[in-house]
Amino acid sequence: MDFNKLVEQLKGYDYKNLYQNDFFLTWDKTQDELHAIWTVADAIRQLREENKSAKIFDSGLGISIFRDNSTRTRFSYASACNLLGLEVADLDEQKSQIAHGETLMETANMLSFMADVIGIRDDKFIGEGHKYQKEFADSVQKGYEEGVLKQRPTVVSLQCDIDHPTQMMADSLHFAHYFGGFENLKGKKIAMSWAYSPSYGKPLSVPQGGVGLWTRLGMDVVLAHPEGYEIMDEVNEVAKKNAEQYGGSYTITNNMEEAFKDADIVIPKSWAPYAFMERRTKLYQQGDFDGIDKLEKELLAENANHKDWTVTEDLMKLTKDGKALYGHPLPADITGVSCKEGEVDESVFNRYRKEMYQEASYKPYIIAAMIFLMKVKNPEAKLQDLYNNAQKRLND
Repeated sequence: MDFNKLVEQLKGYDYKNLYQNDFFLTWDKTQDELHAIWTVADAIRQLREENKSAKIFDSGLGISIFRDNSTRTRFSYASACNLLGLEVADLDEQKSQIAHGETLMETANMLSFMADVIGIRDDKFIGEGHKYQKEFADSVQKGYEEGVLKQRPTVVSLQCDIDHPTQMMADSLHFAHYFGGFENLKGKKIAMSWAYSPSYGKPLSVPQGGVGLWTRLGMDVVLAHPEGYEIMDEVNEVAKKNAEQYGGSYTITNNMEEAFKDADIVIPKSWAPYAFMERRTKLYQQGDFDGIDKLEKELLAENANHKDWTVTEDLMKLTKDGKALYGHPLPADITGVSCKEGEVDESVFNRYRKEMYQEASYKPYIIAAMIFLMKVKNPEAKLQDLYNNAQKRLND
């Protein structure tokens, strides 16, 4: 990558509405705004690889709110904040006053006095995660308008019940680099497929985020799942409209082999049926956590009816020249390794391990780019300044 070319490329995009804004869903952003984030992510990565500091903050906090377990996203967010000069502070709800009835309005404002960005992951309950993130952002905005907060922190979705924007943006940048540019993704077939998992009922946000974004890139997107594992109707509509607008296609099948046939990219990933997720939300709202445990066992029993939905060497042979790029947001359920039977055979997973780790490596830079564009008034000048001043990140 040529850093100066990246800056010139950035100048060609209209992304001014990102400044002082939030990031919730990819389909709420324009094509130019998405490409600006991808471009800045590459530029920030270039800075670090050339041992140049990307710090834009002298001090400040990146607040981390994870309402579900996480490894990659948690540390990607922490890495992004640190890369830009922010210190990360985690909100542990069990150690806060939330358990004593503290309101969301109060929590949002108490966390935000010196915060520059707030990253929130809330993905477990349909109808709740995105709603929580929006209410949090609205509470922060009110505090800013009333003069309680002297600066308005940016809110970034680190996954909700609808979308997983940082993951999907990172995956897409990985695909673009792998195939030599975003223009080369047009017409590529990508299979977003359900796969068997013996573990918990996983969120819908990965398949939904995938079909909602990759249809923006002119790709031929196929969503595959057993009957009963449908995603949200509203996201299906988003994907259909995107395919019509951007020249790709969007199809749904209940046949995994059909999805993999001649595919250029395959993303096999387990998720819970929408109907189960709705029931889980109702139980959560009622405070019936024993009921949630019972439902989880019911869900795993339903998953077990579809153990044939797994990635084998024979299935991979159906893909384009038998060499499709295999991807996964990780961790994958690997047959014979992390579980007896799972999403993917060990031989397939190990063959693509390097590529999957590279895929994951883009996420810190995507998050950093989101923060950068939403906090810096003149990103082009600032990037050039960081590069020209050449302040060393590591003084060796």
